Amino acid sequence: MTGPARPARPARTPSARDVAARVLVRVAKDAAFAAASLDAELARHVQLEPRDRALATELVYGSLRVQPWLLARLGRFTPRGIDSVEVHVRAQLLVAAYQLFFTRLPAFAAVSETVSAVKAERGERVAAFANAVLRKVAHLAGQTTDEERADAIGASIPAWIREGLERALGDEGARSFVRAGREAPPIALRVEDAASREAWIRTIAAAAPGASVEPGRTSPRAILVRGAGKPQALPGWTEGAWTVQEEGSQLAALAVGAREGETVLDACAGRGNKAGVLARAVGAAGAVDACDVSPAKLVRLGEELGRLGLHARGAFAVDWTGGSGEVTGAYDRVLVDAPCTGMGTLRRRPEIALRRDSADLASKTRDQVAILARAAEHVRPGGVLVYVVCSVLREEAEDVVEAALRARPELAPAPFEAPEARAIAGDAHSLRLLPDVHGTDGYFVALMRRRT
Repeated sequence: MTGPARPARPARTPSARDVAARVLVRVAKDAAFAAASLDAELARHVQLEPRDRALATELVYGSLRVQPWLLARLGRFTPRGIDSVEVHVRAQLLVAAYQLFFTRLPAFAAVSETVSAVKAERGERVAAFANAVLRKVAHLAGQTTDEERADAIGASIPAWIREGLERALGDEGARSFVRAGREAPPIALRVEDAASREAWIRTIAAAAPGASVEPGRTSPRAILVRGAGKPQALPGWTEGAWTVQEEGSQLAALAVGAREGETVLDACAGRGNKAGVLARAVGAAGAVDACDVSPAKLVRLGEELGRLGLHARGAFAVDWTGGSGEVTGAYDRVLVDAPCTGMGTLRRRPEIALRRDSADLASKTRDQVAILARAAEHVRPGGVLVYVVCSVLREEAEDVVEAALRARPELAPAPFEAPEARAIAGDAHSLRLLPDVHGTDGYFVALMRRRT
């Protein structure tokens, strides 16, 4: 005889740590980007208060930045090794370990909340396992020094990345670069009219009480926003008064020095952020052509430029390394924003350090040299070629430029013309943007001129 049905267990209201754990599962299982996964989870849970949304963000980015360091400590107390733990449970343990080592949340609360979450998802036996592990981790966290915590990010960076950073930035510079990734960076907006920036800062601040809204440091068009929610819900988006673009990316586009009436080629345009800066600079009398290996991105580019009241003269699907697609003609200025390892974006995409290896670096540098050398064919005599990567590694920076100069003797290094770039580089022909110095992601930008 069948007994009475068991009452359904009431659904738990998701907390900030639940959201963070789900994002970590997506990153681990699906190789998803943390930022996009976090945005999706926060959009699903609109009931979360602003402080809980901020906490979820900290837990995601913080856990990923020190994930190897945390896993090593969790592994001390998992008999079969932390890699043997089911991915959902491992994500819960990671978030809890981050709370124990790097936040002021009482240890008993971090352990209790995690055990309750594991129990609801995986049952009593697994919850007991999580409880035993976390109690030992909590004891270890109480014995960990501030110096050990400060070194956790650096200790979590793979050796080949750490050595590359030291070659490019020096020992102290590499340490400073890595430690700049302790918190999630702000969202950067790019206003279309630089003269209106202060007015838009006041408007956005009034629309998002409690948010941080301030001008950028390197781009005269940048507004930096924290805690304002989804940018597309802020005033000015619908009117096309601004778009979302990281401040270093804005500076890199301004460094091209495009002027009214010129023709410009954006050789690796992606979704068109830099193309928008160039189109605004050349005006109706000039023209911008955009290339990318992805036709879908070129469609997005056209839509975004249209929203801003801009357009590209032409859009070409070109694979610069594979030889497919073609663009003809010579341009006053050519921008090569080359595909790279993304090592300059570690503070924004900490999962990159967990996925890249030295073979990726070698592959990227070969492609960068090939793209730069081929794009140089489209620079008119006396014209300008600008090379950009969102990486600070020397292998993707100076080494690529030197190889391109050897392959194209008609090119010569030249100082920047744009005042925004000269403010950083002076008379030099290249510059590095660094999060710990300029507040941006990490970039390398170099300018070359074709001999007449």
